[in-house]
Amino acid sequence: MVMYTLVHPQANGQAESNNKIIVNNLKKRLDDNKGSQAEELLFVLWAYKTTSKVATGQNPYSLVFGMEAMVPAEVVIPTARYVLQNQADNNKILAPDLDTIDELRDLAKIRIAAHQQRITNAYKKNIKVRRFQIGDLVLRKTFQITMDLSAGKLEPKWEGLYLIDVEAGKGEYCLATLDGNIFPRSWNAIHLKSYFMYVRLDVS
Repeated sequence: MVMYTLVHPQANGQAESNNKIIVNNLKKRLDDNKGSQAEELLFVLWAYKTTSKVATGQNPYSLVFGMEAMVPAEVVIPTARYVLQNQADNNKILAPDLDTIDELRDLAKIRIAAHQQRITNAYKKNIKVRRFQIGDLVLRKTFQITMDLSAGKLEPKWEGLYLIDVEAGKGEYCLATLDGNIFPRSWNAIHLKSYFMYVRLDVS
């Protein structure tokens, strides 16, 4: 039975990105107030949830509740919008927002898809796709599950020598050893590099 170990589980990195933004904003607020992370975290989270994002064009609060959040200062120092409203009138005003929340979320999904496409195009513009021919000699990148942990920093980053046996797809190749043994899976071109054999000619 063949078992495969996941080296890098697939994720979109959204949680790490959000955490990085929250930590950076928290550090700015703690410059003059060290040791009060718990108190300042509430303000940082509120600011993050009520700030519009480039990808969606909306803030997370409005996408969840279908309405804009009221600034806390309006509760501490009451304004006309806060004082002159009663519960019945407020519910009547907010009702249309609740009816259009699905449309708001759909528009946010469209903006996210367009934003991701722009990022993908910008990233692919600088990528140079490696192309190999059948029979080319290549080296394969050493993965964590295949490396010798006892070697430490001296562990080689590439292993092989292998032959390109079949082009399995766009940028994917099946490898074979020099003895003709074929690997059961294909490898992406980014994990392969060409091997050049130098031959010294004796002209004397």
